This record gives sequence, structure tokens and C-alpha cells, in this order.
Amino acid sequence: MRIVSELPNEIREDEYVRIPVGDGVRLAARIWRPVGSEEAPVPAILEFIPYRRRDLTAQRDSVHHPYMAGHGYACVRVDLRGSGDSEGVLTDEYLERELQDAEEVLAWLADQPWCDGSTGMMGISWGGFNALQVAARRPESLRAIVTASSTDDRYSDDVHFMGGCLLGDNLSWASTMFAYNSCPPDPELVGGQWRKMWYERLEHSGLWLDTWLRHQHRDEYWKHGSVIEDLGAVQVPVMAVSGWADGYSNSVFRLLAGLGVPFLGLLGPWSHKYPHLGQPGPAIGFLQEMVRWWDRWLKGVDNDVMEAPALRAWMQESVIPSTAYEERPGRWVGEREWPSPNIVFESHPLGAGRVLREGESVSGEDVLTLSSPLSTGQHAGKWCSYNAPPDLPYDQREDDGGSIVFDSGPLPERVEILGSAVVDLELAVDRPDAMIAVRLSDVNPRGQATRVTYGLLNLTHADGHENPQKLVPGRRYRVSVPLNGVAQVFPPGHRMRISVSTSYWPLVWPSPEPVVLSVFPGEHTYVHLPVRPPDSGDDGREVAPFDEPEGTAPIATSQLEQGEQRWDLTQDLVRYHSALHVVKDLGTVCFDDIGLEVTRRADEWYSHVGDDYDSVRGEAEWTMGFARGDWSVRTRTHTVLTSTPTDFHLHATLDAYEGTRRVFTKIYTSVIPRDCV
Repeated sequence: MRIVSELPNEIREDEYVRIPVGDGVRLAARIWRPVGSEEAPVPAILEFIPYRRRDLTAQRDSVHHPYMAGHGYACVRVDLRGSGDSEGVLTDEYLERELQDAEEVLAWLADQPWCDGSTGMMGISWGGFNALQVAARRPESLRAIVTASSTDDRYSDDVHFMGGCLLGDNLSWASTMFAYNSCPPDPELVGGQWRKMWYERLEHSGLWLDTWLRHQHRDEYWKHGSVIEDLGAVQVPVMAVSGWADGYSNSVFRLLAGLGVPFLGLLGPWSHKYPHLGQPGPAIGFLQEMVRWWDRWLKGVDNDVMEAPALRAWMQESVIPSTAYEERPGRWVGEREWPSPNIVFESHPLGAGRVLREGESVSGEDVLTLSSPLSTGQHAGKWCSYNAPPDLPYDQREDDGGSIVFDSGPLPERVEILGSAVVDLELAVDRPDAMIAVRLSDVNPRGQATRVTYGLLNLTHADGHENPQKLVPGRRYRVSVPLNGVAQVFPPGHRMRISVSTSYWPLVWPSPEPVVLSVFPGEHTYVHLPVRPPDSGDDGREVAPFDEPEGTAPIATSQLEQGEQRWDLTQDLVRYHSALHVVKDLGTVCFDDIGLEVTRRADEWYSHVGDDYDSVRGEAEWTMGFARGDWSVRTRTHTVLTSTPTDFHLHATLDAYEGTRRVFTKIYTSVIPRDCV
């Protein structure tokens, strides 16, 4: 990234501003704005997240907020209530109180003498979610948003459930927030009340995983904050951004198709990161893109930002399987609208072990039967990649060994797809609860299988997520499984592979019992591919190249203790115990400007024994530490999730320490009935 030291405007930074909201709580903010903005007010841009603006996001914030401020904006980074140095307690995601707080913060910003009355919202992940949600509430001052790595559908397309299946990342994410909610405010800012604020968080923030597991269907809990319920409520311009390695690429397609406002969509090769920090690369000059976006919609500048295609997507070339890539080779392509008239769906019948040519008939095919071992899925990677530690799917051949597989012949010519492939299956199962994982892979001439995309379906949810129905064992069902949207090249000589399994653990929590799946090749078993012909007009004239990534210099930090990152698979062939151990240890870092030392380590374990479904276990442990001088606090959170055919069993502990003395402990235990999950 190019570091920019000279900007159009000199900026000032207000490191600690307290913003009052309606119930008396004061939210902690950091504000960067141009010098002289009191005399020449500017628009304000809000990022509103719970990740501690003074330490945990301070480096990232220091790269992009001063940059945009230097281009004539008041950039405001606010900690949600109960996080960082804000008062109150945070008890769940996207609560009504959070969205009210956001509206009140926007109104406060618009009323400041250095603001011209126009505001925008931006954010990645949580901040992208609430930017969309707040836009749907139409606060008076809000003129435009940028939403990155977010969703319009909290049940069907978020970290909790996919296709009605419980995701392993649900436990991972719940454990992350369990740890973050245990962190204290900084005594240097809040003074002697820090301990009272901390104890309130420890006592009352709760175990969110318990709540999420009690909402196993698409009920009112998930509909709240899902703007797909009424996309017409969003009346401001939207820029939506994600990456193919991210968990949130599908929402960009849906928003582009469903919103009736000025829109720009951007889909790169990236994991869950802002595009100017994008991994895998190439990263792009996203801050420059945002400045042009804000100039158009917050300042009314008649620039060319909307001359770009409505969707710009990175068409990925074929690569060998790897858990991480520095860069994904490819090129930018553009579509003026979505659905695009350039996309032609090709429907290929699935025969016994074969992806047939379009129009080829299937007759007399044998029934294909399988019960996947629990180990199927150990090379799946994470539902949402953070690229740290390496967490992308590895060679799918081992997982394919526990799957029903359909291979095409060697492709005679290059094929490019853009959008969501769909797999139709006629099937039967021998249990009332069952799930399937469906993958599309690129198989090179050596046989290496790189997963291109995948989809999940809880078969009890085949007719909808609100009122799932138990299956009738032995009955034939026809189901459609949409795969995650993607842009991918299949070279000549490669094969396409469709794989279907009844397990994909630990990416998804297994069914209550082992399932025997029968697939019936024939007139109802197809793969529908969104083919983008090579003559679609993206010869370089349609998609202008992006600038090089740039930003302001990150704040200085010192690495005091090194961390480690691991993704270890182990298999004990005496006890038949298999486990995945994920380590994300950031060591100890000193934030030099405030003299604060921060320690973070997360361990996750996902295990099972043989094909014993009752042995499935997910476990996460976090350690968070903060120290300055003779002040030192540390928290340890530990969560274990297991299951039986009828229930989920949840056990969690929270311990907090001042120095070496434990000052707080809390134990959570619950049994939650499974209901078609």
C-alpha cells in the first residue's frame, strides 16, 4: 500500500468525544475532520462497530479515516454501547436499541457546527450490516452508504445458518463476541468508573450462542435487521462490496437486483477484508473509490463514479488448491445490470458419475447411494475466510471420497461462469432429518480438485426456512440447491465436478443421525451453470483499472511477544479420534501512542470419533489481556458445544482477572432442543 502524507486538507483529530443518546448513555467516538471545518462545514461519515476504536481497530482506522478526512469529510468512528469506552452493555447483534443509537448519533453529527448536515455510513461486517439497516430506517441526514462484507438476510446468508444448516462459524463468531464483550474500558479515558463499567459487561452481556441456538428457523428474531424484508425501504445510494473468499458475496447480487436506488457492486478475490487491504490480492485503491462515491452523493460533485458498470467482478483464473493465496490471477469484468442479459444458463444432466453435455439424455441410470463419513468436510476451510491463519478449502479429493461425484469430460474450450450455479436433485433419505453439501470443483489434468463454490441445504427446510417439515424416509423429493455466486474460469482440458455429501463437518454441524442418501439420475437431476460468453464486451474498455491501494500511515505499534497461527488436522487411528485445531494468536502488541499492551489468543477445536454423531464437539477458548504500568486485566472465555439426536448441549465459562487475582467468574449451562436442525 502506498502511504499518503500530503492530503488536500490539513486534519485535526479529537481522540475522545462522548456522544449522548436518548437513554442517557454516552458513546465514545474518535473524530477526524479538516482544520477549519467550523467555518466551512463538511459532510460526516459514521462507522459504528463494537471492536474498540482505541486499540483493536486503531491501526485500520488510522489508515482510512484520516485519509477521507483529508479529502474533506468529518470521519467518525464510534464504539457501540457496551464496547470500547462507551457506556452501557452490549447484549446482542443489531438490536433495536443499537439502531436507535445510530440514528441519534447521525442526528448529533448533522447538528455539529463542523458538519454541513449531510451524513453517510460505512463499514465492513458489523458496520456494513448496520449501515444497511439504518438506511432502511431513513434518518433525515443520511445521504449514502458503503456496506462491505454484509448481508440483507440475517438467517439465510449470515454466519449463523446457511441453507437451514447450523454453521460451525456460528460457534466461532459467538466465542469471538463472548471474548470481546468481556473487555474493559480504558481507565486512562473513563477514569475511576472503569471497574464498574467492566463488571456490568461481565455480568450482563450474556452468552449470545444460547440465544442464537434458540432461533433455529427464520423467525421474527432474524427478520429484524434483514432488509430483504423490504428492500424498497432503502432510499439512498448504496455501494456494496465483498469478495469470493468472503462469506457475504451473495448479498451483492441480491442488492443489485432488488434495490431501486443508484448502486455500485464490487466483488474481488478477497476474504473478509476491506478491498484496499484485500487478501488474496490484488488489493485495489478502494479509499479513492470511496472518496469519489462520497463526493458524488454527499457533496453533489458531478464526477464519473456512476459511469462504472453496476457490477464489477474479478473473473478468477484456474489455480491449484491451496489454503491461502497471495494473489488470485484474473481480470475485472463488468455488468451494467443484474440479472445480466450476458449470462446464459446452461443445463447439464447429471448421470451416474457424469456431468453430461447440455441436451444429452439420461436413461436407465442406476440409483446412487451414499452415507458420508463424518470426516467429509475436513478440507472445507471456513465458511468466511479471514486469510489468517490460512483457511481456504484445500484439495477436495479426500472430501470427494465420501461423496457422490459427477465429473464432466475434459472441456474442449474455455468456460467462464458469473453468478450462482444451481443443482437440482431428485433424492431420498432414510432419516427424518438430513442435510446435503453440494460442491462445484475445477479438476485439473493431474486430478487436483479446487473448490470453486458450494451450497448447503437442510432437507427439512427444502420448502422454506420458516416452517420446516420432517422428511418421510424413503419418499422421493425434488430439491434445488443454489451455490454461492462466483466468477470463475474453467480452462480447456479441465473437468467440472459436482460432489454431493451428507456431511461437511466442521463447516456445518452434522445431522442428528447418520443418513443414507439416494440420488436418482434422470430428468430431474441437473446442474445449471451461469455461463458468461467470452464475447461479453469486457475487453478493457468497459472496466477501467483501479488505482493502487493507498492510505494514511498506520499508527505505530511494537510487537512485544510473537504470536502463532495454525490449522492442524489430527487423526488417531487407535481411538478413531479426529480433530481440527485452529490457532489465531496475535501475541502481545503495544500501541505506542497510548502505552497500552494488548494480548489476544484464540484456540478452536472441532472433533469427532469415527462415525459417532453423538461425539461431535466444538470448543473455543479466548484469552484477552490489557496492561499499562501497574494496571493489568485479563479475561478467559471457554465455550463447548455438543449434541445428541434431540438436543444441543452448551457449556461456557467466563473468568476475569486483575493482575493475578480472579475477580469474576460465571458459568453458563443449557440444553436446547433441536428442531429440524
